[in-house]
Amino acid sequence: MKTIRTFFILLLISGFFINCKQAAPSEATAATEVKEDPLPSWNEGATKNAIMAFVNKVTDPSSIDFVEIKDRIATFDNDGNLWSEQPIYFQLEFALDRIKETADQHPEWSSKQPFKGVLEDDMDEVLKTGMHGLMELVMASHSGMTAEEFDAIVTNWLSTAKHPRFNQPYNELIYQPMLELLDYLRANDFQTFIVSGGGIEFMRAWATEAYNIPSNQIVGSSIKTKFEYNDGKAVIRRLPEIDFVDDNVGKPVGIHKHIGKKPIFASGNSDGDLQMLQYTDSNEKLSFQLYLHHTDAEREWAYDRDSHIGKLDKGLDEANEKGWTVINMKNDWKVIYPFQLIKN
Repeated sequence: MKTIRTFFILLLISGFFINCKQAAPSEATAATEVKEDPLPSWNEGATKNAIMAFVNKVTDPSSIDFVEIKDRIATFDNDGNLWSEQPIYFQLEFALDRIKETADQHPEWSSKQPFKGVLEDDMDEVLKTGMHGLMELVMASHSGMTAEEFDAIVTNWLSTAKHPRFNQPYNELIYQPMLELLDYLRANDFQTFIVSGGGIEFMRAWATEAYNIPSNQIVGSSIKTKFEYNDGKAVIRRLPEIDFVDDNVGKPVGIHKHIGKKPIFASGNSDGDLQMLQYTDSNEKLSFQLYLHHTDAEREWAYDRDSHIGKLDKGLDEANEKGWTVINMKNDWKVIYPFQLIKN
C-alpha cells in the first residue's frame, strides 16, 4: 500500500472588539479592549496555548523573540493537514474518476492494466501494476491538455464529485480549526504558504478560494510543461513527464526554490512533512513545529504509524523527542469541518 502515497506525491477572522464603559461624570473615562477568541473551534488546553504563546512572542516588539514581518513565514502541508485524505488521497480519486470519464476515447483500456482495474473498481489489480502502472494513470489523467483546460477539469470535478462517507464535495472537507489558524496567523502579519506533495496546479484550481492563500503561495509537485504559440494564441501545455516531487526531502527544496526563506512556523501530519519541520526547526529565529495527529475515528479517522495514507511514525517520535506541538484531533478540536458549524 506504500505505493499509494508514492503515486499521489508524483501527482501531484480572527478580530477584536472594544467594550467602552461610560464613566459617571465624576469618574475618569475608561475603555477596555477585549479580544475575541481567534481560535474558537479549538478546545482550551496546551496545544492552543502553545500556538498563541508563540505568536505573541514573535509579534511583540519588546520580546527577545520578536520576528520582523518580512520573516514571518508559515508553511502548511495540505493533505491530511488542511483537508482530509482518507480513505484515499482526494487527488487520487480525481485521477481515477478522470480515467473513467475519458475511457470511451481509449477502448484499449478495457483490456489493459492498470486501466482495466480502474474501470472495474478493482484497486487490488491497480496496485499490482506497481509504480509503472500508477505512473501510467498519472500521465493519462493529468497531461495532454493546456493549463487552463486542466484548471477547468479540476473545478468541474470538485463541483460534482462527493466524498463517499460524508456525501459532501471534497473541497468542503477542509478543517475549520486550521482555517481559523491560517486567519489568526495572517492577522498577525504572517505569510501563509501551502507546501504539499499534491499537484501544484490541482491545488491552485480551488485552494485560493478555500484557504484564502493566493496561487503564488502554493508549492507542490508538478509535471513538465511547455509553451505553445499558434495562430496568435499562447498556452502552457502539460506534458507526460514528472518535473518536481514536493515531498519528504523535496519540501525544503521546494521552500527554498519558491519562497527563498526558512519558515518560522510549519505544520504537517505525516512523515512526508518531517523534513519540512526539521528545516523550520533549524531556523535561528524562534520557530514552531506543529503536527496534526489523527485520533478521531468517530468524527474523521484515527491513523498513524501503520497507515498506508498519511503515515505518521518517525515524525511522531521526533516530535515527542524535540517537544514539538502535536494536535490531538479528538481532544483539541471542537469541530472538524465548516459544514458542521451549523449543528454546533
